[in-house]
Amino acid sequence: MSSLFSTMNISSSGMSAQRIRMDIIASNIANAQTTRTPQGEGPYRRKEVVFATLLEDMKKGERGVDMVGIFPDPSPFKMVYKPQHPDANAQGYVSMPNVNIVTEMIDIISATRAYEANVTAFKSTQNMILKAMEIGRR
Repeated sequence: MSSLFSTMNISSSGMSAQRIRMDIIASNIANAQTTRTPQGEGPYRRKEVVFATLLEDMKKGERGVDMVGIFPDPSPFKMVYKPQHPDANAQGYVSMPNVNIVTEMIDIISATRAYEANVTAFKSTQNMILKAMEIGRR
């Protein structure tokens, strides 16, 4: 029975990881046209979430997915010719965020599918536990 609950914990950590990933992707999409951050450090820089497999946390006995961190994408900004833009340089080019909407849409579809797969695994495990409990009652 404990291995079934462990399976549920693994699925739960996967769902949490994909939810965080979807939040970051949504932030990337929302800032795809942001040419100036609140700190005035230039355009928005795309963020990526990095995960690691949590094979066994000896203290807690947990397995699953662990978020290593959220890191800026080091790829270069896009330069777009917009001479009337307030952030244009002397040549009339504006540094635009390094966000590619197509890439973000593919990533969000992938994250959604992974989330759904974890929900399915969680529900299947839950159903197995309920069936085992029914057998035990007889």
